[in-house]
Amino acid sequence: MAELQHWNGFYVTVASAAGALIGLQFVVMTLIAERPPPRVVEGSAAFGTPTIVHFSAALLVSATLLAPWPTLRIASVFPTIFGVAGALYAMLVARRMYVQGAYEPDWEDWLFHGLLPFAAYGIVATSALLTSRYPGEALFGIGGGTLFLLFIGIHNAWDSVAYHVFVHRYKAGDRPRRGQGSDAE
Repeated sequence: MAELQHWNGFYVTVASAAGALIGLQFVVMTLIAERPPPRVVEGSAAFGTPTIVHFSAALLVSATLLAPWPTLRIASVFPTIFGVAGALYAMLVARRMYVQGAYEPDWEDWLFHGLLPFAAYGIVATSALLTSRYPGEALFGIGGGTLFLLFIGIHNAWDSVAYHVFVHRYKAGDRPRRGQGSDAE
């Protein structure tokens, strides 16, 4: 299928990045697990797990579109399903953010954990639905939505790590004294 041949390098790159970032998230979670904050399960369901889901969705869409499908129409069924499921998941995450008590979300949290993932999954689903009518444009939509999920995941992973390092750790009384340096010194 000629339409997807041109996208092989893009989806290999996105899938590789998503897979590597999933692995890094596991490393970070292992390092943070030493000193879990209170109500960590609620906060993780709202802020940690969705990051892995977004990386996994980017990996799944990429891997699916790299498969040797006989037609673009058949290949587009799966990103449609993933996009709809992801949009529903983004709404569930927004609800979890609202009810959890571990952390008070600010506007950036609502944007990057609720609204932008919903939009990215919507772009993937809508674009996949349009592949039979506008194959070239729809493939750009699917690719853009998938890349968007990857960047949302990167932002959210960084935000989570920064929170644990700079906010939670120092609330626990581990703030280094002036001139003392970091733990690595």
